[in-house]
Amino acid sequence: MANRKGERRERELVNLLDEHGFAVMRAPASGSATERELPDVLAGNGSVFYAIEAKSSGSDSIYLSGEEVESLVFFARNFGAKPRIGVRFDREDWYFFHPGDLYVTEGGNYRVKRETALSSGTDLTELTGESTKTALTDY
Repeated sequence: MANRKGERRERELVNLLDEHGFAVMRAPASGSATERELPDVLAGNGSVFYAIEAKSSGSDSIYLSGEEVESLVFFARNFGAKPRIGVRFDREDWYFFHPGDLYVTEGGNYRVKRETALSSGTDLTELTGESTKTALTDY
């Protein structure tokens, strides 16, 4: 069931980016038994390109394995895209983080708390360049 919810959230993110003028594709192989680790979403608008690992949760924390984040960064670097972690907590909007801005646990995993997303995450208008704030485009 959680997987279906995750897929629905990924499609929601694809649609939002599309509405903001991005060419977007979901990588259906992400999370499956493929040799190559692919990001969940690839998006670009001709001047900026993102490789996004999308996570959603009903709890107050979202965790990513060190391997997931390393794979995202590796893919993004080779593809020429900016790596981003997209998080969506229930009843909240999408927020985005550069992997280097995430909290790393003692076990080498990554964590985003709901309060962190709301206070310091980049929202969709900042990600797509429609906000006057400069955040992720500085990376």
